[in-house]
Amino acid sequence: MAARGRHIPVRTCVGCRGSTAKRELVRIVRTPDGRVEVDPSGKRPGRGAYLHRDYACWQAALKRDRLAHALRTSISAAEREALLAYAQSLRQKGEVAT
Repeated sequence: MAARGRHIPVRTCVGCRGSTAKRELVRIVRTPDGRVEVDPSGKRPGRGAYLHRDYACWQAALKRDRLAHALRTSISAAEREALLAYAQSLRQKGEVAT
């Protein structure tokens, strides 16, 4: 019998609905006090949703309110701007597809 490989957690991107390894996605969290923030460590407490590092996924998730639905909250204009700024910074670092 062949040895089994290590388990790799898989999550679904709320922008494009594609499934990918958890480590390749960015976690967005609704904190216990109701704020929506990027969670680079993936370990902050609160309800989480995942997005690819692709700018189009971030735009789709915010434009169609998929992220708000997944987090079960509304996203303020300031939080929306902060999330898009983070996605833009990923794009400038070359970590994201255009």
